[in-house]
Amino acid sequence: MTAAERYDIVIVGAGHGGAQAAIALRQRRFDGSIAIVGDEPELPYERPPLSKEYLARDKPFERILIRPPAFWEERRVTMLLGRRVVAVDPGARSLTLADGSAIGYGTLVWATGGSPRRLTCTGHDLRGVHGVRTRADVDRMIAELDGVDRVAVIGGGYIGLEAAAVLTKLGKAVTVLEAQDRVLARVAGEPLSRFYEREHRVRGVDLRVGVTVECIEESRGAACGVRLGDGSVLPAQMVIVGIGIVPAVEPLLAAGADGGNGVRVDAHCRTSLLGIFAIGDCAAHANAFADGAVIRLESVQNANDQATTVAKAITGDAEAYAAVPWFWSNQYDLKLQTVGLSTGHDQAVLRGDPATRSFTVVYLKQGRVVALDCVNATKDYVQGRALVLARAAIDPAALADAETPLKTFLAA
Repeated sequence: MTAAERYDIVIVGAGHGGAQAAIALRQRRFDGSIAIVGDEPELPYERPPLSKEYLARDKPFERILIRPPAFWEERRVTMLLGRRVVAVDPGARSLTLADGSAIGYGTLVWATGGSPRRLTCTGHDLRGVHGVRTRADVDRMIAELDGVDRVAVIGGGYIGLEAAAVLTKLGKAVTVLEAQDRVLARVAGEPLSRFYEREHRVRGVDLRVGVTVECIEESRGAACGVRLGDGSVLPAQMVIVGIGIVPAVEPLLAAGADGGNGVRVDAHCRTSLLGIFAIGDCAAHANAFADGAVIRLESVQNANDQATTVAKAITGDAEAYAAVPWFWSNQYDLKLQTVGLSTGHDQAVLRGDPATRSFTVVYLKQGRVVALDCVNATKDYVQGRALVLARAAIDPAALADAETPLKTFLAA
C-alpha cells in the first residue's frame, strides 16, 4: 500500500458526526492527514431538513451543506465520496472498499449512522415506496410528487409526522399509519402524542393508530395502495416508511467489535477494537441521562458532541462524553424542543394549555426532572435544561404553574 492510500485518520461516514470529527480535529490543531469516506456522492450535508425544508423545496441542496466545498480543501480534508467500506482489518489497520480497493489508517472513526428500517411484507421494494434518510431518497420522492394525489406514511415517529406535515401543505391527501396506540409512543408522553394527533387531523391528515400493514399493493410495478391487517386497502401512489433505522456497523462487528444493535463504545467513544472509535446513531453507549443504560441516540446533538469527544481523545485531551441530550422537530408552525430523555418516566406534568399551542410537558422520575418537551415554548426549553442537569426535585403542582419561570425552581 502506497503512502498516498494511507491516512493518519480515516473517518467512515460523511454525515453530521463524520464532518464534525474532521472539523474538531482541525480546530484542535491536529496536523496529520484526514480522509472522510462516504457512500453518497455528496459532500457532508444536514439531514434534518430532508423531511422538512428540502422535501418542501424551500431550501436548495447548497443551503443544507454543512460546509461549502472550499472549506474542506482549506482544512486539507480529503473527501473519498461514493465509496462504501465493506470490511475492516484492525490488525493491518486497513479498510476494504466495495470496489476492491484498500485504504490504510492510523486511527479510524466510524460514523456511518444507519439505513432506514425496511418493511418485510410483500411489495416493500416497489417503485413509490420510500425511506427518508439521504438526499437521493428525497430526490426520488420529489421526482414522483407531481403524479401523486394520495400518500400513505407508515410510522408515526418524527420523520413520518414531519413528512406528513410537508406533504399536506403541498396539497396531498396524507394518511399516517401507526401500529402503536399513539404517535411518538417511543419518545414522548401521552399529552404530547395526543396534541400532535389533533394538530395533524385538524389539517386533514387521516391519522390512524393501532393499525398493522399486511402488504403494499402493486399496479404495473409500482405501489398503488396499502393493505391493512383488517383486509381493507388504502389507495396511495406513494408510501413513505418511517419505522426507525438499522445501525450500519456490520463491518465492525465482523471484525470482532463488541455490539449488536450498534457498536459498543466507552466513555471516550472507543470501540473494543484498538485504534477504532465510533460516534453518532450507530454508537451504543452508557448514557448518564438514561440512568447508565446502554442506548443509541439518534440526534445531531449526539453525533456532534461525540465527534468532539473523539477529537479530544485523539489530540491528548481526553474528556468523557457527558452531554445532555436535546432534539427538535418542526411540524407546520409548531416548534418542538426536547431536552433530556423521558424514557422510564413515572410522571408527566402538563405546564400550560395545549389549546394555546404553546405548552411544556415536564417528565419526572422518582420525583426528579429528567426531560422536557416544549412546544412553542423556547423559554421553558432554555431554562429547563438546568433542571435536567440538576435532576431537580420539584413539587409537580408548582411545576404545572406556567406563570412561574422554570429558573425560579433552580434558584430555590
